[in-house]
Amino acid sequence: MNAGLPYNEKDGTPEQIAAAVSRDCARFKSFRTRGELGAALARIVLLYSPRDIRQMEQNFGKSVRDLSPAYKKELEDAITGHLLGTYQAIRLMEQQGAFERMKEPVTGSNPAYWDMVAAKCPPGTGNLRLRYLKLLLAGFTMIVRQESGHPIGMRFPGGDRVEMIDGVYYCPVREKAGDVDSALCPFCPAQQTPEVGYLKPPVKGSEHRKQEFIDNCYRYHNFNG
Repeated sequence: MNAGLPYNEKDGTPEQIAAAVSRDCARFKSFRTRGELGAALARIVLLYSPRDIRQMEQNFGKSVRDLSPAYKKELEDAITGHLLGTYQAIRLMEQQGAFERMKEPVTGSNPAYWDMVAAKCPPGTGNLRLRYLKLLLAGFTMIVRQESGHPIGMRFPGGDRVEMIDGVYYCPVREKAGDVDSALCPFCPAQQTPEVGYLKPPVKGSEHRKQEFIDNCYRYHNFNG
C-alpha cells in the first residue's frame, strides 16, 4: 500500500487512517527537540493538499452558519488565515531546512498531547483525515512554534481577543478548558487573559441559561477536532 494513502486519498479506510495516526503519535512522543518533531510533522502534513485545507475551511463555515454575518465572517477570516498560514509555514520551513537548526527541547507535555491526538482519532468517528490534520497543525503551532493555539486577534463572545504582549500570549479561554471541553487548552503556551468576562454566567441566570451560554461557546469555538 502507498505509505501516503491514508493521508492524501479519499479512499483510505477509517481503520487504515486510525492505525496510521496511532503509529505516528507513538513516534511523535519520542522526539526530544522542536526541530525533530517539526520535521516529522512536516513529512505528514505535506502529504495533504491545499484542497484539504479548503475543505476544512468550508466545514468550519458550516459550523458557524447560525452566527451573525459580520461575526461569522470575522471568525472565518481568522481561522482560514490560521490554517492556511500554518500549512504554508510548514512547507517553507521544510524547504529552507529550518528544522535542522531548532535544537530547543520540546515541552514536557509533548507525549501527553500525542496520546490525546490518538484518542481523538478512533475509526468510525467522522472525517478522520481532516480531524488529524487539524490536530497536526495545532501541535505544530503550540509545541514546535510555541505559539497560542488560537490565532492572535481572534475575538470571542464578549469582545475579548487572543493577544501577544511583550512576547507573551494571552487567551481569554486559556483556563476555561473544563467549561468548553477543549482538548487543546491544556497544551497551549498562552496564559489566561487577566480579568476577562468570557464565559461569565448571566446575572441571576437560570441553570438552563448558563448551560446554553457554555454550549454556544463550545459549539462555535471548539475548532480543534
